[in-house]
Amino acid sequence: MTRPLRTRLRLADRTLDLSRPVLMGVVNANPDSFSDPGARPLDAQVDQALALVAEGATVLDVGGQSASTGVPEVDPDVERERVVPLVAAIVAAAPDVVVSVDSYKPAVVAAALDAGAHIVNDVSGLRDPALAPLVADRGAALVVMHTAAPPKQRLQETDLYDGDVVGVVRRFVADKVAEARAAGIADDAIVVDPGPDFTKTPAQTVEVLRALDEIDPEGLPLLLALSRKDFIGALTATRPQERLAGTLAAVAAVGSGPGVILRVHDVAEVRRFLTVLEVLTTDVAVDPELRLADRLRWAAGRPEGTRAV
Repeated sequence: MTRPLRTRLRLADRTLDLSRPVLMGVVNANPDSFSDPGARPLDAQVDQALALVAEGATVLDVGGQSASTGVPEVDPDVERERVVPLVAAIVAAAPDVVVSVDSYKPAVVAAALDAGAHIVNDVSGLRDPALAPLVADRGAALVVMHTAAPPKQRLQETDLYDGDVVGVVRRFVADKVAEARAAGIADDAIVVDPGPDFTKTPAQTVEVLRALDEIDPEGLPLLLALSRKDFIGALTATRPQERLAGTLAAVAAVGSGPGVILRVHDVAEVRRFLTVLEVLTTDVAVDPELRLADRLRWAAGRPEGTRAV
């Protein structure tokens, strides 16, 4: 990316360093996610959250409602009952972790922020005018995402943007960033999300991701939710759990530099990928004494000292 980049995100009680890509792990408190096994007790959700941290997640994105358009809207009271105990439990178990709440409903957001969340990940594009002032009042960070329709509405039309999806997304983002600023949210607490797949065909998503410099000319931090996306599935003819290779390719192409938060399901794999990519594409120092541990020389279950054939 060639534009000037902001590499620090201010949160209410800390600062998030974005000089390298930061990994955001996904923790679903809802029972109907396309990527999780279904309803789970709170302790199992916390265990997953802590496992993601151990794998390399700096931020955890907690959601209580599926983004799938085939799943009904969740009542705010139900969503709050799902999200708030999980946010509070994560904050208690891992106080150094940054917690994001994936919601656009002010009642849910307010309760999650009270429970210790630091970022509001609003996939509605500030559709509710009460949200930005609420975030500003609590000193949290806000993710501004592009979408052309209300949440839970699937919209994929080839001619939706009159051939100028990049221009439409750029203007939408600029307007919403201005709205956030007018509500009192500081520049260093705003994150831009171009909304891959949200009201976009796969081709439109590709076009948007190819033009991130134009969509975010100020170099505000980017949230890139690339993991297992439909555009990857369409390009590779794969189901969600089969899209790791495509996800890594997308990360390499548009999400491997500074100023980026990567929302991913496969945290460990993305971290390992970024580690090797950084070593081979920059002059980061490599310890001359670096060696592979003996326990890692063999496939799991193979007696050490034997040779693979």
